Amino acid sequence: MKRSLQHRVFCLFRLVFLVCLAGLPIIMLAQNQAASRHRVMFYNVENLFDPFDDSLTRDDEFTPTGQRYWTWNKMETKINGIYKVIMAVGELDPPVLVGLCEVENGFVLHKLVNDTPLSKFEYRVVHRESPDPRGIDVALLYRPDRFKVQEREFVPVIFPDDSARKTREILYVSGMLGSDTLHVFVNHWPSKYGGELESESGRFAAASTLKRKIDSIRVFYPQARILVMGDLNDEPESAPVVEGLGACERNNPNCPSGLINIAAILKSRGFGSYKYQGTWGIIDQIIVSQSLLSGKHRLYTTPQKAAVFESDQLLEPDKQYSGNRPFRTFIGYRYHGGFSDHLPVYIDLLENEP
Repeated sequence: MKRSLQHRVFCLFRLVFLVCLAGLPIIMLAQNQAASRHRVMFYNVENLFDPFDDSLTRDDEFTPTGQRYWTWNKMETKINGIYKVIMAVGELDPPVLVGLCEVENGFVLHKLVNDTPLSKFEYRVVHRESPDPRGIDVALLYRPDRFKVQEREFVPVIFPDDSARKTREILYVSGMLGSDTLHVFVNHWPSKYGGELESESGRFAAASTLKRKIDSIRVFYPQARILVMGDLNDEPESAPVVEGLGACERNNPNCPSGLINIAAILKSRGFGSYKYQGTWGIIDQIIVSQSLLSGKHRLYTTPQKAAVFESDQLLEPDKQYSGNRPFRTFIGYRYHGGFSDHLPVYIDLLENEP
């Protein structure tokens, strides 16, 4: 028993050292606080590529001789930066679930969870190669000691107006979180490249795909605890999110979809995850079912348990506009050496006593 206690104390101090080494702020949590919450985060990591050319995708720019002069050392620097962000978001108790987008393949994910100090937590990866022409995918990292995967599915997004067009799939994973079942969706909806109105049909297609899958779950589990996270490439008040998915901007008992957009609540509190032409927006969103907000089930949360992670180390002065902006990896094609052009978002899920 004494040796076990000494070992745990050693591990705690080692973890504190690693997070301090990351240069990111930490908040010391009491043991009962760390044990009572399950933190879930989402992070668009801005083009986490390896330096090798994949003949099946348009990744040529991310090679040593490509437009971005992407090298092994730059990849490792980026991976180390992402690990530090995950650790810092977790505040000594790394997130149970980590949704990611803009990752190229399983190779970079393997390096992230096995070749950094994250290996201590034995994260597992849910991922597969997407049909996206650039080769960027979504993925879910999970701690198997806290989340037991029961089902996984990669849901294709079909464009009604162009069946040959390809984009990232929507990742669906269900599993036991603590003593309750959680249904998780990781998204990266089509961008506004080519114009907002011209590209809107793609985001409507993603929204409709997600809604159909959620509805199919609710046929059998009307009170299913559902958490949607991802880069939706649109604001919480946009038509694809409100009309296509049906996400409500506040916790209204009369919300027809039963899906509450936590990001809309964060936006009303002044949070932003992405800055475009001097204006902060929140396209990195967390949406939950009202069953998670009711407090009637073992697993629950509140909007106050969500935030954008705004560490100073992830920001830099915005010289063109005002205030700060995300410290990104690239500015155009010029290597800038930062973490990402997005900030992470997270939410804490809590458990009622049995």
